[in-house]
Amino acid sequence: MVKPPEERPPLRDQLHLRPVGPDPIADPPSPVSAWNIANYLTFARLVFVPLMLIALFQRDGHSTSWRLVAFAIFAAACITDRYDGELARKRQLITEFGKLMDPIADKALIGAALIGLSALGDLPWWVTIVILVREVGVTLLRFWVIRHGVIAASRGGKLKTLLQALAIGFFLVPDWTGIRVIAWVLMSGAIVVAVATGADYVKRAIVLRRTSIRARRAAASGNAAL
Repeated sequence: MVKPPEERPPLRDQLHLRPVGPDPIADPPSPVSAWNIANYLTFARLVFVPLMLIALFQRDGHSTSWRLVAFAIFAAACITDRYDGELARKRQLITEFGKLMDPIADKALIGAALIGLSALGDLPWWVTIVILVREVGVTLLRFWVIRHGVIAASRGGKLKTLLQALAIGFFLVPDWTGIRVIAWVLMSGAIVVAVATGADYVKRAIVLRRTSIRARRAAASGNAAL
């Protein structure tokens, strides 16, 4: 009768080696915490919103120094918008909390600035209404088609955001010579792009929804035939 060979320990144990770090196979990756640097920046943008409004309305909104403070706060908030998403992608810090709060913080910042400027009489209310209706409408469209797919941000949408931020920045600073002309040129471009991209989002949402429904019906018909 032949005896089975004795089982030998793994080579690593024979050499008395120990792993220097976590085993990516044996140890499951830890979930990303919502409390990370990217989400801190997003939350900071929300904090900047009331601070900007407080500075904007100081001394009836006509103080040169306070208008510059409001501009500085708005600019700092825009910088956080530039880097929070980039940090989340590079450091793999993407969380559900971040994906939810980032667009909310963006819309809160832009909406508060527009409403504040209109309340002071620096910007006509119709401009604020057009832009806010577009923003709310696009958000509702995204929820309307969320079961069928995601409407990716277009280049036009990114251009609209840039033009809005620049225009609001020029409206926030004191009314120095030529500043309002630049502000109105930028805001006019932002309005045109906002309306055009809003119509494009409506078209893309309808196409996405119809395509998804047709695909589901075709798949259901194929399963029924089997």
